[in-house]
Order: sequence, then structure tokens, then C-alpha cells
Amino acid sequence: MRFIRILNDIRLKSKLSLIFITVAVLPLLVSGIYLTSKLKEVMITNAFEQATNNVERVQKRTEEVINVAIDISYQLSNDNRLKSIASRSYDSYNEVIQTYRQYTDIRDYMRLYKEIKSIRLYTSNPTMLNNWEFMQPDAQTKQSEWYRAALSQKGLAGWDYIQDERDHKQYLSLVRKINLDELKNESVLVINVNSDLLNSILSQETFSTMIVDNSNNIVAANRPNLYGKNLASVHAGSNMLSQTQGSYEAVMDGKNSKVVIANITPQNSWNGLRIISVFTVSDILHDANAIIRLATLVIGGCLIIAVVLVYISASFIARRLLRLSKHMSRVGTLSWDTYLDLDGKVEIGQLSRQFNELVHRISELMYEVEESNQQKQLLLQKQNDIKFKMLASQVNPHFLFNTLESIRMEAHLRGEEGLAQAVWQLSTLIRNSLEVGSRQIPLSDELTMVRCYLELQKFRYEDRLQYIMEIDPASEHIEIPPLIIQPLVENSIIHGLDRKEGPTLITIRTKLNVQGTLFVEIQDDGAGISPTKMNELTKQLMTSDESGNRIGLRNVNDRLELTYGIASRLTINSIEGRGTSIAFCIPKESGT
Repeated sequence: MRFIRILNDIRLKSKLSLIFITVAVLPLLVSGIYLTSKLKEVMITNAFEQATNNVERVQKRTEEVINVAIDISYQLSNDNRLKSIASRSYDSYNEVIQTYRQYTDIRDYMRLYKEIKSIRLYTSNPTMLNNWEFMQPDAQTKQSEWYRAALSQKGLAGWDYIQDERDHKQYLSLVRKINLDELKNESVLVINVNSDLLNSILSQETFSTMIVDNSNNIVAANRPNLYGKNLASVHAGSNMLSQTQGSYEAVMDGKNSKVVIANITPQNSWNGLRIISVFTVSDILHDANAIIRLATLVIGGCLIIAVVLVYISASFIARRLLRLSKHMSRVGTLSWDTYLDLDGKVEIGQLSRQFNELVHRISELMYEVEESNQQKQLLLQKQNDIKFKMLASQVNPHFLFNTLESIRMEAHLRGEEGLAQAVWQLSTLIRNSLEVGSRQIPLSDELTMVRCYLELQKFRYEDRLQYIMEIDPASEHIEIPPLIIQPLVENSIIHGLDRKEGPTLITIRTKLNVQGTLFVEIQDDGAGISPTKMNELTKQLMTSDESGNRIGLRNVNDRLELTYGIASRLTINSIEGRGTSIAFCIPKESGT
């Protein structure tokens, strides 16, 4: 109750603005926040799925590339010619050069397989020359981790990020120990994988994707600024540095990111590679956030405009009500000359017109009261005159009925039963007509008047007029407006019987259907109506002007339409020379 009192004390324009914000702005804001969060969840989920698919695709293609290096390493480790060339002692440089020229397998592999960048064999044979295929390991090479790791493994392959002595570039390389002779003379085979091919595989990916070796060196990437660096130097989180296969949340370059990692562990290798795909949440949601910001600006602007318009409209309504309040206050001071002019056809405009009418009526009543006080004695005299006139007006109908009753009795005494019956029916018809008011009457009373009218007309036309009344007993209690059927019967006599030679049959039917709708039909086999007259009659029924005081078809049609609606209007069907049918219906809601 206190809240209601507080709400009632708020000004109208503030109240309407508050209601608009409560029922429109707040639900829209809550819905927007909920849908935005759901949209972000869906976009992140889709990005995860896409990153996972990308990693799987990169994993398969990378395995295809490195498998070529593995196959070549197997073939070279079992190549007896290679072992013979690397383990024999040479007497001269010419002999070495001639042997190199005859052995073309390494060059053939590099020419046939685009996955391979270079192949070199490190062997400690002082009689050989370095030709970038057969190399003498220097002290730095022998002390490198990859060289010592390759010698320590029993023929297993390893993957490392090694600098090539020829172009001084680093490549993802396969390293593997090869035994050259029975004395276990050990050499190390190095096969460089084509980095351009790996980068081209990754360049097709949408998210930041990298191939990382066991030491977290980025051996290939689709971002040029990442290639060749270590994960630790690009501010990667601990998850990226240590985690293996799976999906994780991490921080990269200070941004919250999602990481998908897949391992590549080649066959018969002591270490492997990792495929890492990283996407930052802010990048994924960048377009969505831009759309959300734009939508927020548009919706916010629209809401602000709407609130302003509501406030302006409420202010306009409040000003009009305030004007009405001021005029009411003036009326309270007995100022009857006030006049309120508020435009509009509804609510406030209608209220202002009703206010003006009320003030006018009160003013008239006050004037009449003042006048009545001044002429009190004169009004008392006029009231006596009015009472006398009322008594006189009550005598006239009784005098008329008494006279008709005297005529009827005289006709009965003289044996004129037909005349006596006609006078009785005329008396009944006049009495009922005088008693007709604005109230509705039962259908049975209306049919009694119609029957009296037909009997009077039959007294005039004799055998030329015949009538049948087919009345549904269930319909007799239905109430209808008075003088609805009688004018239609009168129309049948005037326009059907008078214009036809020979007898005319008038049929009156009533029927109450299952839905409770009353159907009434007056049918005659008289002269009918010509098409031209029918068109004129239809136009006349569409107008509301009624000449004279007679009760005609148009009057009946208008009363039915005003009382029950357009569906109850008269329906007229006529064929010239064959007769006319007039029907109408009264719905259950109004007729019962």
C-alpha cells in the first residue's frame, strides 16, 4: 500500500516514463545481456571446434612431410654404397671427387622430394672432402646437443631445430646415427625439412598456428613474427610451454587465449613435435563486439528517443489535464462562463466536451432555479392549468374507445356481426397503438396486432385478401421492437394486392433455429416489384431520411439496423408479376 501511495504521488509524465523504462527498457536490457553472453559462448565454442579441426588437418599434413624424411633416412641407413663411400680411405682428392660424382642418390632424393631441403652426413673420415653432402664434424658440431643425442640413441630418429652450414638458416631436421662398418664407425645423418612447405601448410589456417619442437622452438608458423623464435620469448603461458595434447586456457602476449595442442610422435623417434593453435578471445569476439556495440548504440539511441517522446507526450497530456483542473477550480468558484477548448476526439478531448456540456447544463439549471424562485406563484398557477389539461387529455382516448364500443354493441344488436367484429378489431388495434412505447414487446403481441390489421383489411377487400400465419411456437416469447411486422404486411397489401387483379395470399412465417436466431418472413403473391423500382427501393433503404410521419420500410429497416446491427437489415426479393418476399432476422443475444 505504501508503494502504491508513493506511485500515486509521482507526476504523470515521470510515471509514464518510469513505466516505459520498467516494461520496455529493463526487459530489453536483460534480454540483450543474456543473448550477448550466449552469442559469445557460441562463438568461442565454434572457434574451439575450428581450431581443433585445423590442428588435426595440420597434424596430418605435417606427418606426411616428416614421414618422407623418415623414409629417406631408413633408405640411406641401409645404403651400402653410402656406407662404403663414407668409410673408405682415399688416396687423393681426385679420387674423392670422382666418387662423389658417381654417387647421386642424395641429390636424387632432394630433386624428387620437395619435402626435403637438404641432406648431409657427418662422418669422421679425414680423407674425405666437405661437399655439403658429406661433412667432417668440427668441434662445435661434436659438442652440440643434437649431435651427442643422436650418437647416444641406438638408431632412433630425433627432431631438432638445426642451423645449416651452407645458408646459415635453421631448419627442422631429422638426425640419426648410422653405423658405417663392422667396427661400429658412427656417423650422423641430418635431413632438413623444407620450412617453406611447412609454412605454406600453416598459412592456410585462420588462427595463429605453430609447429614446435621438443625444446619449444617454433620451427614453422603462419605468423612471420613467430617463426624461428622460442615460445618463452613470445610471452607464452606455462600451459603452452609444458602441456601436451589437449585444449587449454593460456596467456600469450598478455592476452587471454585459448590453446589447442596436438602431438606428433613419428615412428622410431626419441622425441616429437607439437602443433599449437592459439586464438585470443578478444580477436574472436572482435566482430561480435563491434556488432554488439553498434546494436547497443542504435537500440540505446532508439530507447532514449522513445523515453524522450514518452516524456513529451506525458507532458502534453499533463498540461491538458492541468488546464482541465484549472477550469474545474473556476467552476468551483461559481464561475459559469468558463469554456474549455481541448482538441481531440478521444479521452481528454471528449472529457473537455463533456465538461463544457456539464457546465452549460449546470448553468442552465442554476438559471432555472433562480427563475423559479422569482416566479413561484406564477408556476403554481401554471401547474394547476397543466393538471387540468392532463385530465382533459385522459378523457379523449376513453371517449374514443367508449364510442367505438357503443357502435360495436349497436351493430351486434342489429345483427351486423361482421361490422361488430371489425369495430372490435379497430378498437383493439388503436388501443395497442396508443400503448406502444420504446420498450420491446413479445412476438405474440406483435402478431396479435398484425392479425387485427389483416382482419380489418379483409373486411375491406373480402375474398381478394387471404393470409396464412405459420408461427413457430418456440418463437412467440421472443421480444422484438413494436410495429416491425405490421408495416411490412401493410406494404404487401398496398403494393401487392392493390396493384393486382384477383386474390392475393400473404404468408407470415417465423422460425427459431438451433442457435436461437429468430427468422421472420412476410411473403405475398401480389404484383411484385419491377427491377427499376427495386433499385430505387434499395437506394432508399440505404439512406436515413424518412419523409413524413408514416412508418414505412425504411423506418423498419433503420430500427432493425440500429437495434441489432447490419446483419438484421431487411432482405427483399421480388419478381415482377409473381410476388415479393421481405425477411429479417434477430440474433439470440438481443432477441432473448
